[in-house]
Parts: sequence; structure tokens; C-alpha cells
Amino acid sequence: MKAKRFVQVFGGSALALSLVAVPADAQKVKKKDAEQGDRETIAKPLSDREKKRREDKLRKELETPFRKWLNEDVFYIITDEEKTSFKRLNTDEEREQFIEQFWLRRDPTPDTQENEYKEEHYRRIAYANERYASGIPGWKSDRGRIYITFGPADEVEDHPSGGTYERPIEEGGGTTSTYPFQKWRYRYIEGIGNDVIIEFVDTTMTGEFRMTMDPSEKDALLYVPNAGLTMYEQMGMSSKTDRFSRTDGTRLGTGTQALPQRMNQFERLNQFAMLQKPPKVKFKDLEASVNSKVIFNVLPIQVRTDFVRLTNSTVMTYITIQMNKGDLQFKSTDNISKALVNIYARITSMTRRVVNVWETPVVIETPSVMLAEASKGKAIYQNAVPLPPGTYRVNVVAKDIVGGNMNNYEVAITVPRFEDERLGASSLILADTIEKVPTKSIGAGQFVIGTSKVRPRMNDTFAQNEKMGIYQALYNFTPDEKTQKPAGTIAYEIAKVDGGEKVLEFTESVSDIPNASATQITIEKLLPLQNFAPGKYTLKLKVTDQNNSQSLLQTANFTVVADTNTRASLKE
Repeated sequence: MKAKRFVQVFGGSALALSLVAVPADAQKVKKKDAEQGDRETIAKPLSDREKKRREDKLRKELETPFRKWLNEDVFYIITDEEKTSFKRLNTDEEREQFIEQFWLRRDPTPDTQENEYKEEHYRRIAYANERYASGIPGWKSDRGRIYITFGPADEVEDHPSGGTYERPIEEGGGTTSTYPFQKWRYRYIEGIGNDVIIEFVDTTMTGEFRMTMDPSEKDALLYVPNAGLTMYEQMGMSSKTDRFSRTDGTRLGTGTQALPQRMNQFERLNQFAMLQKPPKVKFKDLEASVNSKVIFNVLPIQVRTDFVRLTNSTVMTYITIQMNKGDLQFKSTDNISKALVNIYARITSMTRRVVNVWETPVVIETPSVMLAEASKGKAIYQNAVPLPPGTYRVNVVAKDIVGGNMNNYEVAITVPRFEDERLGASSLILADTIEKVPTKSIGAGQFVIGTSKVRPRMNDTFAQNEKMGIYQALYNFTPDEKTQKPAGTIAYEIAKVDGGEKVLEFTESVSDIPNASATQITIEKLLPLQNFAPGKYTLKLKVTDQNNSQSLLQTANFTVVADTNTRASLKE
């Protein structure tokens, strides 16, 4: 009885102690309690034997197509949380429902019968198995994993047989022989960054390319004395033996020369790890809103996209976002009123593969005494993203940090394809500003296209005392066989929308346009509107290439108003 009172006073710990110290007495107490019906419920941890039994049971249950689905089909795309949840399911019916929901959560068009994400995922697996198999299935290889996870690389440098290789200067320069290797380049991977280069090396010559963090791993002469020397080693600035005393995880023959930032040991290690982890975003609340519909506290925004050719395979896509300052909340500090809008934008393919993500805070400041007047204006922001031709989805989430209002804007865009030997044109942009930029700003900064600043008028509405900018780039004129110069005309026509009455009409020769070439001709004009009566108009540009009889027609609508107070006051 003393033992029993000891237990009741000191609880479970005392019970454990009494069981260890006096096991015989504890057994008597347990027997006596059982006889008296005085029972205590004690939760005990699973024994190793019980854990093993349950694991064996789970393993047998998964010796089905479900195990293959988990460990092969979705091995690279399923999250740890989803994997844990799946393993907790008890019946095949529950697992089937889980799989259905798994794909539904990733379906870019859940209102249709097709699931483009699922179809693209299995296409990638099939492609990996066909192209990257060696002693193991293609989907298990390093190249297969990267391809399945991130899709096809934007560029591939392939050395299928190795052989003579001219090293880039960041690897030391000089000539060596290599094992078979490939370099994959992605313009952008979410959470990792821009210009991601991944190197795969087949050091065993068996077709199994392994992802590497060390650019010198492909060097077949690495361990051969005085062979395959780098430029620095040939010049006596370093010794080949120095390669084996480096502490940055490489065997590069660059001596004491600093490596580029992207080849820093920590950058390489971080990239290697991030290629195997889910991507991260900065504005978590905005990223989450991309996948949900905002119903309350909507922040009105306008979004437009314009396209200008870089190359036949890359088009610069200009995404412009505009907000009314009157819809923003300002916070006053030291006689300065400031509004802050966080913008998160994501561009995805139609299969929801992330192509580009960018985030930026937009700050709008004005003296507090001028806040009432400033709130009548607009806030405008632009970002330029290079994209291959194709169809994409653009999600833009903007959040007013002071007021809390936000909006999720989604639109589908089609990036045009510019073909060789066929007359083409960029977007026809009606702008409130067209001006040349300083040499140091060419091609960089907001609203800069080439050598000019071109700020689009979002609502295509202009006051009579303004000048309307007209910007368009024309491509692929056929050059004259003798002069190699383009020959053609551009016909301008402006007519009223109601009635079709023409108010302006003239034609110019492409040879009269400054810096005209067969490759590209750029139209940059400022049209005074003081003689245009208020109303709606249509601008038509008919472009004709006289050397091959090709032509194209571009149109844009705009509105002219009399009251200058309706003119947008824009802040970059």
C-alpha cells in the first residue's frame, strides 16, 4: 500500500521509478489494482518491434501502383508535406482521392477536362527515359531530374565525345582534353535566379552524366603531370600542383586569380542545393495570392504588355502597371506623404511552368501640402522581361502596404514570333513621352527601348494641348541587291471612329527615316493634337516593302479630350 500511495503522490515518473527499483512490488500493485478494478491508462511509446511491424505493413500496402506513383512518377515534384500525408492514408480509395487532388491542385485550367501540367510532366519523364538512360533509367539520372523539374534548358552546350577543349578564362584558359560533358543554361529559375548554368560530366565514359559543382571535373588531364596546362600555368603565374591545395572545392588552375561571383564556392554550393529544393519567394502573402481570388479590398490596377524583337528566338516583353494615386493610402512623416506598393509578378507557361518572377516595392512620395493635388495623378511602373515566342500567363499582385488593399490581375499573352525574310513589326505604342536617353542609359531602365525612352499612355487618352507619341519598330525589309538598303513606304492615316472621316493622311519613304536599315527601321514621331476635335480616332500604319511586295497593316485607337485636367499626371 505504501508503494501505491507513492505512485499517487508523485505520478507517472514515480511509477517508472518504482517499476525499476522494485519490479516485484510493482507487479503486486498492478495485480491488486486489477483485482479491485482500479485501473490507470498510461500512453506508452511504440517499441522498436512494433514500429518495425507497422513499417513492414505500410511497405506491403505500398507494394502496389501507389508505391511506383510516389517513388517514381512524382518523386521530384511532390512536397515533403504531401509525401507525409500520403503515407498516412490507410485505404486505396483514400490514396486514389489524394492523387486526384494532387494533380487538380496543379492543373492550370481546372475547368477543362485536360490537365496540361500532368501531361507535360509525363512527357518530360518519357523524354528523360528516352534521352538520358545509361545504366539507370533516364528519370533517375541527374539530367533527367533537372529536365523533369525545370523543363528543357534554354541553351545546351554539348560535348558528347569530350576531346580538345578551350577553357574559358574564368576556368584558367588554355587547352586541355575533357571527358564528355554538357552545359545547360536556363535564363531564369524561380528561387535560384537568372542565367543559371548547370554542368554534367561523364567521367566514367558510360553515358551517365553527373551534375557537378567543380568545373575542372571534366578535365581528363587533371592528374597528368604538365599536361593540359592553363594559361596561368603556362605563364608561370601558378603551378599545376597548386590545383590540389585549393580550399574552394575545385581543381581549377587559376592560381590566386579571383573567380567570378557566380563561381564562388558558396554560390556554387547554394545553387547545387537550391536545384533540389522548392523555390522561395520574398513576398509570401503576394505569392499566395497568385493562386487565390481577391474579392474584398481590391486595389484597381491597369496592366498592358508590349513586344519588341531582340532576336528571332527572344522577344523583349514590356509589362507596364499603372495605379491611381487616389486609390492609395499615404502616410505622412516630416511633412512628406509616402505610399508604398509591393508588386509581385509571375510569368508561367500554359502548363504552369514558372518562366520568370520579379518583385519590387514602388514608393510614391509627395509633400504633404500637395497631397490633395498629387492624389489626382497616376503611378506607373514598367519591367522588361525577355521571353521566347509562345503563349504565357501573367499574374500581377499589387498590395498597398499602408492601406492593405490589394489586387491579383491575370492575363494571357502571346509573344509573337518573328520569322526571317518576312516583314514584321513590334507593338504599336502610343506614348506620352518619346525622348532620347543618355548613352549610359541606352537599353536600361524603365520605359527605355533601345536608345529612347518610350512611356506608353495606358488609357490611350490625350489632351488637345499634348503631343501623342507614335513608336514602332519594323523588321526584315528586303535589301536592294546593289545598295543593300531597304526600299518601301509607310502610309499614315487617322480617321474618326464615328463616320470614318479622315483627318490626317500622309506617306513617307523608309529611306527618309534616320538610321534605317533592312534589319530594323524605327518609327518615332510626336503628333501635335491641337487641331484634333475631341473624340475617338483610329490610327492606321500601312507598311510596304517594295523589294519583295510584302506589306502589313497596324492599327491603334486613341481618344482626344479638351479638358487638360483629365490628362494623366504620371510619376515614374
